[in-house]
Amino acid sequence: MKVKIHTLFQYLLDTTEAEPEAFIGFSLSEPPRLGEFLDALDPELPLDWNQKSFRGLPRLRERVLENTDLADACQPDDVLITAGTAEANYLAFMQLVQRGDEVVTERPGWPQAGVLADAVGAKLKVINRDEALGWSLPLDAVEAAVTDRTRMIFLTNPNNPTGKLMPRDELERLVKIAERVGAWLLVDEVYAGLEWEGERAPSIAGMYERGITTGSVSKALGMQGLRTGWMICRDPDLIWDAIVLRENSSEIMNILGETIAEIALRPERYKAKIQSARAAGSQTLNHLDQFVAHQPQLNWVKPEAGLIGLARLTGIDGDTFAKRLLAEPYRTFLLPGSSYEMPNHIRLGVGGGTATNLDKGLDRMSKLLMELS
Repeated sequence: MKVKIHTLFQYLLDTTEAEPEAFIGFSLSEPPRLGEFLDALDPELPLDWNQKSFRGLPRLRERVLENTDLADACQPDDVLITAGTAEANYLAFMQLVQRGDEVVTERPGWPQAGVLADAVGAKLKVINRDEALGWSLPLDAVEAAVTDRTRMIFLTNPNNPTGKLMPRDELERLVKIAERVGAWLLVDEVYAGLEWEGERAPSIAGMYERGITTGSVSKALGMQGLRTGWMICRDPDLIWDAIVLRENSSEIMNILGETIAEIALRPERYKAKIQSARAAGSQTLNHLDQFVAHQPQLNWVKPEAGLIGLARLTGIDGDTFAKRLLAEPYRTFLLPGSSYEMPNHIRLGVGGGTATNLDKGLDRMSKLLMELS
């Protein structure tokens, strides 16, 4: 079947020419500049593929395992470098899930699972996260949804877009649920590293033979333009199948993306960048939390991790609000909750740094809320 566009991407396409003056809900850390990496780049670097491995630059794959704390559980050949987390998810899903299979996923969550399930003719079973309980995932409901026909459980941790963090004990239970029927367990970790409450959760690839960890340098490091991510799984057949599928799509990774990502993940650079991103994110998140607390028509569960969260609107449709805010005289961009099948919500976020003009956007948002009250 034809792959259809999901609402989130459609909204982004529809608003790219609006030229907003402020952004509320920017989803990645402030991007670094190329000049920060020039001291470590070899000017004689051939602009071909890495000429070493179709799995990705070997040193980069080692850095990925170090970054995800999987160096003891996984080998470099368990890592495949991809064009971002989205491609890693795509490669795993399309090589594992077939027509008639069942896929269990979450709402709200990254909408890619629904798009791909429709494309292959799989049955999607959606488990609603509980907003009243801080957007927790009801594991009893997950267990009830999993059957012998379940091929994959597709989740995000930290949750995208609520920032809810699943700790080790919940992941261990998910492993038991998946193991009971031999299902694959894919956990998208694109926001890992930006935890505000508690520690970074363990990566599922180290906990389960059919666990698939995906991630990238896009969000926490603000390097979305590199299109450099990864899939980690201890099943060699899956990694090989993903290589085969990628050979017929993006083929091989770009050498600049691989090289700069490897530099960014070097311990001394990564530590400095993640500390800076965490400091900026935490300060701005507290500021945003105070803003929400003073808006009678807004309430939210403050994110435990990541740079975005969902806020509930009282008496206002999320799509209507987002479109009004984008138009004159407000010219401020945010994503409506319908992008995640949550029409009574809007997405708020703290990424992007000063270029987002967040305070200007919040001031305009406050005025629109008063106008609509």
